[in-house]
Amino acid sequence: MTDFVATQTGEDDPLLLDRQVCFPLYAATNLLTRLYGPVLAKLGLTYPQYLVMLVLWEHRVQSVGELGARLHLDSGTLTPLLKRMETAGLLTRTRDPADERRVLVALTAAGKALREPALQVPETMANGYRPGELDTLRESVRQLVATLAQHRSAPTG
Repeated sequence: MTDFVATQTGEDDPLLLDRQVCFPLYAATNLLTRLYGPVLAKLGLTYPQYLVMLVLWEHRVQSVGELGARLHLDSGTLTPLLKRMETAGLLTRTRDPADERRVLVALTAAGKALREPALQVPETMANGYRPGELDTLRESVRQLVATLAQHRSAPTG
């Protein structure tokens, strides 16, 4: 194994881990998922399942495509997730009678009932933060997501 010798040194090296935007976001995502884990386990949910439930508690019925767009998940990731949630009795998946190509996802009574105990999740996770701090952070991250989504959908060439 050979040692790598950097051609640039110090703070101007563009490949320093601390200069990357991706790393703190990656680390924050991992840490958040781990922090949410025990809180959501009390509800019988994983973090991705919680995100699906949040959308369905807000909109009641969504197509798989709408859910994927809202959560920035492709159907290859979303479909197995929804199947597990359907097996757990939290939601149903049915073909749209108006367009057989669309699959509609809706909450079951058990999925709807889970909303009440889930109300403690945001409060638990926000412990130690002032509301204004969270609002500022949320808006900054929301803007970043919008920017990244634009880059993702922009043609390359």
